[in-house]
Amino acid sequence: MKHISIWRTAASVAAICAAIPMASYAQSTESPADPLAVTIDDVTLNGAKYNSVTIRSETPLTVEFSDQAMQGRAQCNRGGASMSTPHFGRNGQLTDREFAMAQTAWAYFVKRFQPETGLVNAVGSFPSTTLWDTASYLSALVSAYELCVIDKREFDTRATKLINTLRNLDLYRGEAPNKVYNAATGEKVNYANKSGEVGMSALDIGRMLVWLKILKERHPYLANSVDNVPMRWNFCNLVNEDGRMFGSFTKGDGTTQYVQEGRLGYEEYAAKGFALWGFDTSKAMSPEPLSYINIYDVKLPYDGRDPRVFKNQNYVLTEGYILDGLEMGWDLPTDRSNDGMIASHGWRAEFANRVYLVQQRRFEQTGVITARSEHQVNGKPYFVYDSIFADGYPWNTLDPTGEYQPDRAAIAAKAAVGLWALWDTDYTDLLFDSVADLSEPDLGFYEGLYENGNGYIPLQTANNNGIILAALLYKVQGPILQQVNTNTQVWDTAFAGTDIRANKCHPNMMEVEVPCCACENPTQIPPVIPVTEFIYCRPVVGDGEIGATECSPEKHNLAPPEPRMVLPKSCPAPSVQP
Repeated sequence: MKHISIWRTAASVAAICAAIPMASYAQSTESPADPLAVTIDDVTLNGAKYNSVTIRSETPLTVEFSDQAMQGRAQCNRGGASMSTPHFGRNGQLTDREFAMAQTAWAYFVKRFQPETGLVNAVGSFPSTTLWDTASYLSALVSAYELCVIDKREFDTRATKLINTLRNLDLYRGEAPNKVYNAATGEKVNYANKSGEVGMSALDIGRMLVWLKILKERHPYLANSVDNVPMRWNFCNLVNEDGRMFGSFTKGDGTTQYVQEGRLGYEEYAAKGFALWGFDTSKAMSPEPLSYINIYDVKLPYDGRDPRVFKNQNYVLTEGYILDGLEMGWDLPTDRSNDGMIASHGWRAEFANRVYLVQQRRFEQTGVITARSEHQVNGKPYFVYDSIFADGYPWNTLDPTGEYQPDRAAIAAKAAVGLWALWDTDYTDLLFDSVADLSEPDLGFYEGLYENGNGYIPLQTANNNGIILAALLYKVQGPILQQVNTNTQVWDTAFAGTDIRANKCHPNMMEVEVPCCACENPTQIPPVIPVTEFIYCRPVVGDGEIGATECSPEKHNLAPPEPRMVLPKSCPAPSVQP
């Protein structure tokens, strides 16, 4: 740190000094009897630029110059006590190294930003994006602001530009967003970035709904604008009456085929996005059908739907579980307690612990550092599902055609940092060190490090860098979704009492079903995941879903609590007289 003794003037010294971007300076050589002066070059003050500013005074004044980034960080007090809660995993402010990582991850969104649309390229310089990757950009934007990497002006400028583009997207068949858009123009495109339509992704839309909810909860002044984005969408073909999610694709003859979308891990995460906006996705949030496989003495859950029958792989990957943890704390969408130490959607936390532990066990047994997720790769096949289990085999790395690609297995940077944030262990310290410097300062983090020693994956993506920023924010604040906005919401009130909501299958938030007192009490349905399945988390039994707390990679060895018998709250059906 450099110190200069200068002299005070009536001018706004504080304001001028705050505008100094590590400018060059020179102290006057005037005699001591004269007022001393300091001249600062290239100053911007209140938006006006000056070649130089000279400060003169007759009494001593000390101006301290420090590293610009660290100085701004020290003065920033955003995301403080009101948003910070004790939570699973790592807690505390970022270290200098971690803050530098946040700056590096944000650099991707500076480099690949498209000023005409406010969108960001999903992968490197290729101007294409999806709703999933755009949600990852929102993840980066919210996190960069809270971590003091960017200021309020940049946050607002970017957020309002992006909302404007999302609000006016050309929708697939007039229903909901297309799977792919040209990031530079906002035009609907196919996977080759040529004009066209390819379908809708319920998973991508679900992730976007999570981050739109986060945006309006944290920044209520944006809520009106945010609500107008999904108000244009027609959800009738996305969520059916049974609470399942459906995506679509365009067939060769130009017609649309709707298909059930999602498998265990991702499906429940995306379903929460819809549920946060009032949709009934109870079936999609249920773990059924469910199967298990034992890998390194870990009872690992996987989706029980046979890929040969349902034509959809049942990949077990890290990403869906860590996103649920980082963004929602493995809570139910209806949970507004903001308690970071109890996961109200308990089986999600329990299964996440197993997904973490089996990767640690693999390292312990084989020496292969493991943090697996889907990721981009350089050259063909361009993308792989780097699974913990898939298609009947553990540690199965598959391309989108189902071809085995073992040389493309990697330590995924987003998975490594996400696991590090959610589990404070020696193994996650090792994961962190494996990827913490895997980056270019002006381009962002690389996708990951190949397991076979072939070096790093020389690609940067929005999803990878957005999740890394979210993981760093989680360390500071805990689960990023903090449901604290109690204002009236346009999403709830717009077109109430009309058929417009029904025509688009929007939930009617201004109506509440009243339970019938004359109805017979139903038999209580046991939870799909019973308390005996909570091996790594202690179950918390309530009226509905079983919650989880005290989650750890070690078995908790606690007997499940016995539920207390109570009288029903509703009256039984009246007896019928013969």
